[in-house]
Amino acid sequence: MIEATHATRRIAVGVIAAALAAGAAGCSSDPAGPGAHAGPQGAAAPKIAPHLIGDGSTAYTGLQPHLLKAQKLKPGQQPPQFVVFSWDGAGEDSQKLFSHFRQVAKESNATMTYFLSGVYLLPEAKASLYTAPKHSSGLSDIGFNDDKGIKDTVTQLRAAWQEGNEIGTHFNGHFCGPEGGVGTWSVDEWKSEIAQAKSFVKNWKTNSGMKAEAPLPFDYDKELIGGRTPCLEGRKNFVAAAGQMGFRYDTSAVNDQVWPKKNDNGVWDLSMQLVPVPGRGFETLSMDYNFYMNQSNAMTGDADQHEYWGNQMRDGLLQAFARSYDGNRAPLIIGNHFESWNGGTYMRAIEDTIRTVCVKRDVRCVSFRQLADWLDAQDPAVLAKLNALKVGEAPKGGWAALEAAQSGAPGKPVAPLKPAAPEPAVRQAAAH
Repeated sequence: MIEATHATRRIAVGVIAAALAAGAAGCSSDPAGPGAHAGPQGAAAPKIAPHLIGDGSTAYTGLQPHLLKAQKLKPGQQPPQFVVFSWDGAGEDSQKLFSHFRQVAKESNATMTYFLSGVYLLPEAKASLYTAPKHSSGLSDIGFNDDKGIKDTVTQLRAAWQEGNEIGTHFNGHFCGPEGGVGTWSVDEWKSEIAQAKSFVKNWKTNSGMKAEAPLPFDYDKELIGGRTPCLEGRKNFVAAAGQMGFRYDTSAVNDQVWPKKNDNGVWDLSMQLVPVPGRGFETLSMDYNFYMNQSNAMTGDADQHEYWGNQMRDGLLQAFARSYDGNRAPLIIGNHFESWNGGTYMRAIEDTIRTVCVKRDVRCVSFRQLADWLDAQDPAVLAKLNALKVGEAPKGGWAALEAAQSGAPGKPVAPLKPAAPEPAVRQAAAH
């Protein structure tokens, strides 16, 4: 079955923390901008008879329902505030966090991206079908799955897609570090890893023997348009492979809360972001594991601190949201794992964040696919001007004056955090 801990190796990745700055934790419920809140849940697509693909593990069932229609900004129009919640691994185990957050999303008018690890659809008995680059066949740092785990995961994937969520990839064996980890893989080795991840989804019935089960309701060759690399390693060669294989985005880099750009491979760089750690003089990656690392060194810490640590993560994410919402409106990118670290406090923090921000006026909690669709629909010149806005900076003279806004123009002031004690300028932004 899926291991309780997402990866047996946890590799810390050092990044330079951004300067101390954050908005207030509270968010205005009535910001400037046209229109009342309208969430991402669009109308259901017409149902058609499934067209089975291959061994029947997947099927074409028509257009995906409940997608936000991408609309081009009108001159001087304030952009929506996009927020993307995403999940690395995306398997259903005994914690039932996949099914829980599907329900949270529905109740909050949100859609999300689930990055599936391909080996979560591969039974232990068929482990030899997987050969990671630079490793012998049958090896995986996150194990494989059992029949119940595969069935439960497929059930969640099927329902998630039908609700408008995206199924991306976290690849397969989650190998990190200098000894054969993803950071050492060539472009061709990444292509092999991607092909295997797709194969495990497209052939899960044959591999598991569950031929009577319903198919996944999508063509994975068309559904899979992006992913996040394990430990955020190996991105350079992965993005080169991704561009050649038709991927539309990557979310394996680290950046500030600024508007995205396409890289030289024609792939949207939808980076993870640096967000405040309230009460401390640094920022960390917008991911549950990074708060876990910075608070208790990725080990179970003092139970008396669990509630405080969860509140600290929630408040940091809300501050990050506020400075975009009231500032440059850059999409907020948040990554998570279906894990109960430190008593499940980070899951509570994420749920509180979803329920707080996704129901606000002019906010769109969407998948990476929907964000990429919206970005592709915009005038590149407008996107360039949006990208010139700094963290927390609104256009000088307001959104109606965006055409005249100059790069580096002063925007709305952002209240700084007050650190409880000095912190080093460089912090570990662990990713796994």
